[in-house]
Amino acid sequence: MWSKILSIAIALMGIIYIFLIPHDPVGLKITFKLIPMLLIILFAFHQAPGLPKIYKTLIILGLFVCMLADGLIYWFIVGLITFLIGHIIYIFAFRKIKKHSIPKWAAALLLIYGLIMTIWLAGTLWSEKETILAVAVVLYIAVILTMGWNAFQTGNKFAIIGATLFIFSDSILAINKFIIDVPYEHALVMLSYYGAQFLFAFSIISHYSATRNNLLK
Repeated sequence: MWSKILSIAIALMGIIYIFLIPHDPVGLKITFKLIPMLLIILFAFHQAPGLPKIYKTLIILGLFVCMLADGLIYWFIVGLITFLIGHIIYIFAFRKIKKHSIPKWAAALLLIYGLIMTIWLAGTLWSEKETILAVAVVLYIAVILTMGWNAFQTGNKFAIIGATLFIFSDSILAINKFIIDVPYEHALVMLSYYGAQFLFAFSIISHYSATRNNLLK
């Protein structure tokens, strides 16, 4: 019951933030930006009660750190570092339930993506003498690729789709900031970002349900 109510509230507040809240004042914008994430954290808390907690705890911690990053991203480098920490926490979470080798097609796509984004983003920044930022971008790309790689190894479809959406969201944000203006950038970034976080939260019940079913076989 609570999960359904929270799911509706998350969707509603996400739409309100993305399409109805003006950019100014910034304080109001940040407040409404954080509300969907807070609701997603509450949603995660309600998943799989009474079962082993390590995966759930790490996902909730990742959600919380990303929520902090949402507010801190207005100070870009601070927000970037905080999101980096969030990705690392998700990596540890996915490694706790890793079951499979990554499919070859997924590995190839992630590596091609990493190569293209490194050459395009970091190369552009390097040519503009933004050396420190270029190095930071390369590091960030490596971490999000690792996050996606580990998500595929879980075999959990919600974690996999969530990681893919998170990579997409970060990519649109970076391209818009460093390369070219992306049409509907804000909507694309936030819809995919909220979707990613919600699916990470939903992967908790998916993981524990699969674990319980395997124990009953």
